[in-house]
Amino acid sequence: MLLRFSYMLFERRKASFPVAIGWWPRSAAPARAMMLAQMLATVLATVLALAAQEPEATVKFTSSTNLVIFNVEVRDGNGDPVEGLTAADFELAEDGKRQNISIFEFQRLDLTPRAEASEPQRAAAPEETPRETAADGRAEGETLRRRDISRSAPGKVRYRDRRLLVLYFDFSSMPPADQIRAQKSSLRFLDEHMAPADLVAVMSFSTRLRVLQDFTDDRELLREVIGSFRMGEASELAGEADTGEESAVDDGSAFVSDETEFNVFNTDQKLSALESAANMLASLPEKKALVYFASGVGKTGVENHSQLRSTINAALRANMAFYPVDARGLVAEAPAGDARQGSARGSRTFSGQAQRQRRDRFNDQQETLFTLASDTGGKALLDSNDLTLGITQAQKDISSYYILGYYSTNDKTDGRFRRVKLRIPGRRKLKIDYRSGYFGPKEFRNFSSADKERQLEEALLLGDPVTDLSLALEVNYFRLGRDRYFVPVAVKIPGSEFELARKGGREKTTLDFIAQVRDGKRKLVASLRDHIEVKLQGENAGRLARRQLQYDSGFTLPPGDYQLKFLTRENQSGKMGTFETKFTVPDLDDETSYVKMSSVVWSNQRESLSSAVGVAERNKKLLAAHPLIHDGQKLIPSITRVFRTDQSLYVYFEVYARNGGREREGPSVAASLSFFRGDVKV
Repeated sequence: MLLRFSYMLFERRKASFPVAIGWWPRSAAPARAMMLAQMLATVLATVLALAAQEPEATVKFTSSTNLVIFNVEVRDGNGDPVEGLTAADFELAEDGKRQNISIFEFQRLDLTPRAEASEPQRAAAPEETPRETAADGRAEGETLRRRDISRSAPGKVRYRDRRLLVLYFDFSSMPPADQIRAQKSSLRFLDEHMAPADLVAVMSFSTRLRVLQDFTDDRELLREVIGSFRMGEASELAGEADTGEESAVDDGSAFVSDETEFNVFNTDQKLSALESAANMLASLPEKKALVYFASGVGKTGVENHSQLRSTINAALRANMAFYPVDARGLVAEAPAGDARQGSARGSRTFSGQAQRQRRDRFNDQQETLFTLASDTGGKALLDSNDLTLGITQAQKDISSYYILGYYSTNDKTDGRFRRVKLRIPGRRKLKIDYRSGYFGPKEFRNFSSADKERQLEEALLLGDPVTDLSLALEVNYFRLGRDRYFVPVAVKIPGSEFELARKGGREKTTLDFIAQVRDGKRKLVASLRDHIEVKLQGENAGRLARRQLQYDSGFTLPPGDYQLKFLTRENQSGKMGTFETKFTVPDLDDETSYVKMSSVVWSNQRESLSSAVGVAERNKKLLAAHPLIHDGQKLIPSITRVFRTDQSLYVYFEVYARNGGREREGPSVAASLSFFRGDVKV
């Protein structure tokens, strides 16, 4: 895996300013003033001339505001909501500094049924999404309602005097029995407990987050959405594999693979989806409750703490509370486990160690649910078979409240916690309930290593690509065996996109690369993760703005159709770029009437392996087998395929014999290259 750049010459315009340094006696003040005026006029003329020559040099002004929204419940001594307060009745301070309240609204909510409910607030008519974009396991030809949460303008209340509830179903953590239990409890809530003031949205997560229904009070529409769930969807992901010999079971296999890395990413996906849901709801300043149906969320130590903290912070900023519901209900485990798993090996069953480990794992899964609830102001429903209580608890907790908003005077982007204090002077008997603060925004330079890893994972899971960094990518294929192909990937990044840091007289930066390859069924078949430090010295660093860095890697894949998502990040500025493409690795054994050949690589340069400015790994055996490396020279693919007349043109491809190897012996192969200008051969 090599990192290279191609050389290009460039020039910079130079400008000289007349500068005069002198000393005059006091008697020469008028002459001195005239001389100074002439100098200033000359400098001004030079600046104006340069401005005319450099039209691309523009001045950019940026501004930002930090609008903070708080939901405040005020109750009297009897626990009843207090109405009639104004913004002047409150005093608000952030980290001890007084803040001006800019937004003030009162939400009057009622649980008692009304004789005439208001008109249903439905989302726009659903648009039909084709099967290939839905990718949710439905049969070919079926369609899916694609909805999104309706956004609100900053500081504007979209749903006045309405209670906002979100029913979130995590199918990836629930086996079929728990999915059925969660579905029935939700339908029961709609039939028996839904109040006229309630607006309900429906979300689900299997392999990605989906918004199935925007906020509405139409019971029939909600029943239709929840009743259309396919029980058993993504349930194969519910059983998180355990690692280590102490959890090994007698399932007929002699080796239990270590799936810790997969479990870390799997848990981060669940928490990242919850964070995405909170960000969707952040534009609505109203108080919101998200009822999270799951069969527990496991952890793998400290690896998931960064994502868990980020999810909780997103919920706090969105004025949203989690109400997790353990869909397993009240569980009584047998000492040796139930019939769904094999018997444990060794003496752990007889000593009680197996039972303690299962119980600790169960408690750890519930601890994540409890943490989500307690840190956001919600309540977790654990060890209860009546799952409807979890929804009604969220419903009862959202009573009449005030919406307060202010523009913070703290413009630092250090990501630190900002403590907020709110009080009503002269009304000591009133009880005020609000969140104690929030985490401020954080720039990339203040990110910890865990924050950086989480950012890469989030960007990889995003539906919309991050395009701060310009990327060009090329995929080729070369045959290794009858059913194995080496797929080299070359990525080109403009050098002008980089920022370098001077340390010890060297210019350097670091790059992170992460990629995933999925097959036609969107199953992950290959992945890539690299961290490379680039070091430049002298004039090479100065010429970087007119050069391009090229990163090379590769995968070994069988024939088939694939989709590649490639992400890179420059770690001085935090810029990221994404490239997505579909490619096909053909099965050359099916080609009988044509010459069996690889893809064609076009290039304009060959470089020595020693000229790489950054290397992630230098494996001599892998380099020797690389099809583009010969005699210590690497052929650099021209991704953009733009050639100048003063450059050499290299064309490389391979021809294969029928036995699956390279055509080194047997019939000779002749190759010709023709050039055309328009339709005329030149």
